[in-house]
Amino acid sequence: MIKGQIIAIGGGGFSEGSEPGLDAYVLEQSVANIPKVGFIGTASGDAESYLLKFYSRFSQLNCTPSHLTLFRRTPNLRDWIMSQDVIFVGGGNTFSMLAVWQAWEIAPLLKAAAAQGTVLSGISAGANCWFESCLTDAKADGFGPLQCLNFLSGSCCPHYSSEIERQQTFEHLIETESLPPGIAIDDGAAAHFIDGQLTRIISGTEEATAYSVAPTSLGVTSKPFDRIECVNLEI
Repeated sequence: MIKGQIIAIGGGGFSEGSEPGLDAYVLEQSVANIPKVGFIGTASGDAESYLLKFYSRFSQLNCTPSHLTLFRRTPNLRDWIMSQDVIFVGGGNTFSMLAVWQAWEIAPLLKAAAAQGTVLSGISAGANCWFESCLTDAKADGFGPLQCLNFLSGSCCPHYSSEIERQQTFEHLIETESLPPGIAIDDGAAAHFIDGQLTRIISGTEEATAYSVAPTSLGVTSKPFDRIECVNLEI
């Protein structure tokens, strides 16, 4: 586990043109007056369309946005990562993202940034990556478990209530101990961790929340957390 803040978002936000309060919430956790927010789009192969969505949203907020590319000429990684007040990791292929990060030795830099106060955040694959393990659909043959960075204990499943097959597979893998107990996060919701401990569930809509998923003697339970705070939906 690591020191610092991590905010895992299940889906939505700027990537879907929805829940602006979630993106604003992430920025508000930085101590900087005008935080530098850096986007890492490795999971989408640094897709230009994703970058446009990022800049379209964050250029309207009180921050200084920038992005890191690993598929074109790459800057000094330590300098860029350590200069950010907030790092936002985009969605896409979690497996491929982690493989590229390992080649570039990104994880130790992210851990060091969090320890100095940088807020780590992300959506979908960018939520999965921080946990011990996750449920991923990176391969075409369906959902499966994946070992992640282990910055946070347990497993993670984004898009929980909106994708029934994903929900059922996550619960089955936890029941059969193929994944450790974990957290499932709806589109439009986020889980805020400080120093490895869950401190708050943020809901960007009335319906969105997150769930504790764990095995029992009768199978598996999926219980919504009762620590919910609705963010301001109007920016």
